[in-house]
Amino acid sequence: MISQDSIQQILSRIDIVEIVGSFVKLKKRGANYLGLCPFHNEKTPSFTVSPSKEIYKCFGCGRSGNSISFLMEAEKYSYVEALRWLAAKYNVEIEESETSAEYKQQQQVADSLYIINNFSQKYFTDALFNSEEGQDIALSYLKERGFREDIIKKFQLGYNSEAKDGFTKAALAAQYNLDYLQKTGLVNVRDGNAYDNYRGRIIFPIHNQSGKVMGFGARIIKKNDKAPKYINSPENEIYVKSKILYGSYFARQAIDRADECLLVEGYTDVISLHQAGIENVVASGGTSLTPDQLRLIKKYTSNLTIIYDGDSAGIKAALRGLDLALEESLNVKLVLIPDGKDPDSYVNKTGAPKFIEFVKENKKDFILFQLDIALKDAGNDSTKKAIVVNQVAETISKINKAEDFTRQQDYIKQCSEILKIEESGLHALVNKFIREKINKDANRSIRDEKFSGTDNTTTITNENIDSDVNNLLNKDELYEQAMIRSLLEFGLKPWNETQKVADHIFQEIEINQLEEMIDNKELLRVLQVYKTWYDAGIEPTEKNFFYYEDQQLSSLVVSIMDFNYEISPNWKEHYDGHIATRDELYAEEVFSTLNYLKLRKIKKLMDTNQHDLEKATSPEEQMVLVQTHQHLKQIEIELTRQLGTVIFR
Repeated sequence: MISQDSIQQILSRIDIVEIVGSFVKLKKRGANYLGLCPFHNEKTPSFTVSPSKEIYKCFGCGRSGNSISFLMEAEKYSYVEALRWLAAKYNVEIEESETSAEYKQQQQVADSLYIINNFSQKYFTDALFNSEEGQDIALSYLKERGFREDIIKKFQLGYNSEAKDGFTKAALAAQYNLDYLQKTGLVNVRDGNAYDNYRGRIIFPIHNQSGKVMGFGARIIKKNDKAPKYINSPENEIYVKSKILYGSYFARQAIDRADECLLVEGYTDVISLHQAGIENVVASGGTSLTPDQLRLIKKYTSNLTIIYDGDSAGIKAALRGLDLALEESLNVKLVLIPDGKDPDSYVNKTGAPKFIEFVKENKKDFILFQLDIALKDAGNDSTKKAIVVNQVAETISKINKAEDFTRQQDYIKQCSEILKIEESGLHALVNKFIREKINKDANRSIRDEKFSGTDNTTTITNENIDSDVNNLLNKDELYEQAMIRSLLEFGLKPWNETQKVADHIFQEIEINQLEEMIDNKELLRVLQVYKTWYDAGIEPTEKNFFYYEDQQLSSLVVSIMDFNYEISPNWKEHYDGHIATRDELYAEEVFSTLNYLKLRKIKKLMDTNQHDLEKATSPEEQMVLVQTHQHLKQIEIELTRQLGTVIFR
């Protein structure tokens, strides 16, 4: 873990304009900076950076955040990776907080393996471009395959000679540990002798999300029936095959921009498509997709298009593991290349524009394609057809998240029409698989909350959803956000001679009362964290939250903060006198936001009292409730009088 002292040193040196400016061309506009948003395509700049608040916001797509979240979005870094990137940029030496001896050992091994892999990549690339054997055999082979030198260098391809121990000698001469060299898979030891494992092969470095080499793929050039065509690094502390997608480091920004990930099988497929200008592509290495790989894709986009060979093996490979993709709420399409070609050869044959057009026109929905293939296999066999019905119902049941409800219903409708069965019957079968999954998870005591509320007998309409959202935003959410914003921006300003604004707010509304007054529990959590810091003698500011380790909380705070509107320099030409700013009117804003919350609480109490009055039976009870109503009504009138407006009708 990075120590808090190191984190504070990093945060104290951050310049958001400098960091964002490394990725976006920014122009100064008043106190802020403006540029084209890197997260969506736009022609008119709507991406605003505030150096004073150290946050950014796009008024086009709605994305917002701070320097760290920008790096996490733009470079797809984790929180820790973003901190390490910033530490390297600002020359901050990172201190690690106290960790176990076992963890330290793992980190030391991982660091050593990265260092060896970095040395190895440079050795192999040098051998490809600068050795006679590399140029004559490997480089000429790659160029015959149509690869340009710039794309070969971009992916850092290399070559290892046919010599028995050329690389091994070089690595040992550089004093790298033989045990670690064996861990990487680059060196084998037999009968006490160390030798190269990747002899006579083109080397494909495999990069992690920050661009470090974590492993290698090696392709043989000369025909050898006894040797495998490809060899990959063995699994170790930094290379875990199930968590890797080849090319993801080079594709991550293009996937984000296109909002689509193209998935192919092989290394050369990825490189060829990149060379053709199609950069939102990664490779699975020909294996079934794993949950970790699918989650990696989901970091970039919800749209996955799989491009495989059109032969039977390619079809089977495309269908393997895709039920897992549905569980991750990915929208999966399939494209099968005709005539037994792979994406590499097909894009070289057709060119990029026609390849893109072919992909666009030949996308097949995964579930419907799977159903079509299964029905063709089943033919007229009623038993096989029954199995198909069962399989498709189980597949649809994987679409189990609340936000995918409409999509699930659409699949049930389409598949029942194709299968020529009653929609209600397929609906019931899908629900059966959902219940079985829930029960199975419950028995293991790890039932996931995402399965709650998926009883499809409940009808949810867009009208209901829209109404609920509008009510929330227009009546409650905006009031709650305004109160939090006032506290964050003005909490440390003076309220009177003895109190700060934060003291006044927490005096007016006890923290335990806020649970009744604030519906959004995440906003309530912001208040609780603020109060904890404030009571501990820490003076909380917006910046404390912008760089808070809990990214969900940090993003929430950034999203509710306003970019202050600037007064036009031409204003004074038309109007005389001083124009008050929010900073000058903060007391009025704090007063108003508190009163809004109080009014909401009074309204809730009045509703509860009215409900009790309707149920009251004795005259005495009715009298008490009537008096309570009158008292609450008087408070409401006074609060609305103070605000100068009627909030509730």
